[in-house]
Amino acid sequence: MSSLKGKRVVVIGGSSGIGLATAKAFLDESAEVIIASRNESKLSEAKETLGGNVEAHELDFRSEEKTKQLFQKIGKFDHLVITAGDGAMGHFSELKIEDVKEAFDSKYWGQYITVLSALPYLNNESSITLTSGVYGVRPPKGASTLASINSAVEGLMRGLTGDLAPIRVNVVSPGIVDTPLYSGMPEENRKDMFEEMAKTLPVGRVAQPEDIAESYVYLAKNGFTTGTVVLNDGGAQLI
Repeated sequence: MSSLKGKRVVVIGGSSGIGLATAKAFLDESAEVIIASRNESKLSEAKETLGGNVEAHELDFRSEEKTKQLFQKIGKFDHLVITAGDGAMGHFSELKIEDVKEAFDSKYWGQYITVLSALPYLNNESSITLTSGVYGVRPPKGASTLASINSAVEGLMRGLTGDLAPIRVNVVSPGIVDTPLYSGMPEENRKDMFEEMAKTLPVGRVAQPEDIAESYVYLAKNGFTTGTVVLNDGGAQLI
């Protein structure tokens, strides 16, 4: 595996949850890390948490213009990681079309626009890692939108693997992760939900962001891995 020392890594969504843990994991590999996300206050907190020489930029990656401007500002870099993206849950017959389109605008089109905007600044040794999710493989009731978005992201990756070669393109597909995504739930409800889910998983627990972050580092370091979905779900697809 190649060293990440001194390599410039851009983490979109790097201000909280999986993205923040991923930014830290790359810092631990002595990479130069640039994070971007929509939330300015979370960016400030993340910069403080990460310490070191971390660049932080505010970005709504649904905007092609703003995303292009960001990468013009960043300039040449080595590895792109995208962990950002909102979803939508709800029964197919009840979920509003505008909510579904908004979710696609974020998690699918946001990743698409980011890759397109970043491309001129990558090199032949670069990697791009997108994010889908286990609901693309085994959706529960109410996850038809996330199932279709995650499948679309994985299909995009497979197409880009050929189109962008020799740049490597992969996807990380996380299962249930204890992140701020669930912070809107009452503490007791969240705890009960995670405990119930943990009982069903072969690993006996839900993931922490650090568990998923390792997958992004692996995909950046391993120069022979491309066109791959790394399913990091604690065995959820098998139960």
